[in-house]
Amino acid sequence: MSLQNWDMVITDLDGTLLNDHREVSLDDMKTLYWLGENDIVRVIATGRNFFSINKVLKPNFPIDYLIFSSGAGIYDWKKKKLLNSQFISGDEVMQLSQILMDHSVDFMIHEMIPDNHKFVYYQTGKSNPDFESRIKIYKEFAFELDPLTEDYKHACQILAVFPNDISLFDEIKQKFDDIKIIRTTSPLDGDSIWMEIFPQTVSKGHGIEWLCNELNINQKSTISIGNDYNDIDMLEFTAKKYIVENAPDELKKRFPICKSNKESGVTSALSLHFDFF
Repeated sequence: MSLQNWDMVITDLDGTLLNDHREVSLDDMKTLYWLGENDIVRVIATGRNFFSINKVLKPNFPIDYLIFSSGAGIYDWKKKKLLNSQFISGDEVMQLSQILMDHSVDFMIHEMIPDNHKFVYYQTGKSNPDFESRIKIYKEFAFELDPLTEDYKHACQILAVFPNDISLFDEIKQKFDDIKIIRTTSPLDGDSIWMEIFPQTVSKGHGIEWLCNELNINQKSTISIGNDYNDIDMLEFTAKKYIVENAPDELKKRFPICKSNKESGVTSALSLHFDFF
């Protein structure tokens, strides 16, 4: 297809653009540079917070925009400027936290962007290795929540961690109204379910829509590639969409499949629409 038919390409990061060694293949890097040279807007949409992203991407990484924290933040990668961010009010944080505590769920309350790598956490005492692993990773930024003294402030998100039990996830999800619930497979153990709780207007799809409006890009000229449940809104928004081979079977039944993240899946999907190199 001609270049003018496609103005924006969006890719997820972990499990999609990054391979299992958290590296970008040579082919995918060449593709990102080629897109830039041909005036195609390059966007990464990830669940990672900004602090975590800077551990895997260098400042000169070849993209134009970053949608992070599942859409709660939007960042101009070239100008190094935060364009948009959202948060949950303190009153809502307190109400949501109480629901999770009443149902004996382990969770974390993340500070507002750009400090959303910092959080307080509530732990029930039940075995939850994935939850404990995340606390260890962020140990210098993690503080235990005391329900008796906690001063609930505005927050970027609340993250609850469940065992791989979708029925339990769905049961808890029904307790929440007028809030965005995003399901994500844990990037740590690859098995546990993360429940990401955001304002109603937060998702990767909403982030892409906001960016399209800002840049005057038509939805019909967008392509996305993802790998997990938190990519569904993104995939449903874009005109063309692909799921990598390493995605859950449930998603591969819903969306067109490209090669896996181990086989330069991003390039394999985009090669259907562009004549590379």
